[in-house]
Amino acid sequence: MDIRAWLMQLDGLMPRSIRLKLAALKFFYRYCMEEDLLSKDPTLNIDLPRVKDSPPVYLDKAALAQLMEEAKEHPRERAIIETLYATGVRISELLNIRLEDIKWDTRQIWIRKGKGDKERFVLFTAECAERLKAYLAARKVKSPYLFTNKRGKPLSPAWVELILKHYTANLDLGFKVTPHTLRHTYAAHLAEKDMPQSYIQELLGHANINSTRIYTRLSAKARKKQYDSYQ
Repeated sequence: MDIRAWLMQLDGLMPRSIRLKLAALKFFYRYCMEEDLLSKDPTLNIDLPRVKDSPPVYLDKAALAQLMEEAKEHPRERAIIETLYATGVRISELLNIRLEDIKWDTRQIWIRKGKGDKERFVLFTAECAERLKAYLAARKVKSPYLFTNKRGKPLSPAWVELILKHYTANLDLGFKVTPHTLRHTYAAHLAEKDMPQSYIQELLGHANINSTRIYTRLSAKARKKQYDSYQ
């Protein structure tokens, strides 16, 4: 088999897709070598294509306001959107929040088990507090969890993605909005306000500061765009 000829046939695919296919082929041939099925690995001298990291997409303030406006008649959905944006939590973290984890007086939420089993506290705004209280006042089901279905069980990530798809259908954003998009939005907006990277890293629960630096680059790009609009 001519591996390079096969790669030429993949021309037109995204680099990330080609990299994935080649990585799988390399793994297969490595297995064949370990099992003594081949005497030579034909992929040995073929490097995986480099994939340029694309910056995360996020909502500008106008689009965020539109999204919140779309959900304003539904207290639970509006509170979910507000909490995702105000805290920057991951969807798994959001859906595991218990009522006892919320410190209303200091507006903090204890994230018991974040990525890597690390716990942390996140902050939320007065606006978020009002949305949460309105939702809880209207909620008829009893549950230890903050966001629940009609049976008092935690909502599923797929359900949250579905409501975001519903409420962004008319916004013409050009990209799909997921719970993680709101996490990116939270971090990007903090970076635009010149919050130190170390603070953003702590709030996001990033183990490595390199994961946070992308938002500094996003904020610089946003400021450049704003500058250009005045020229």
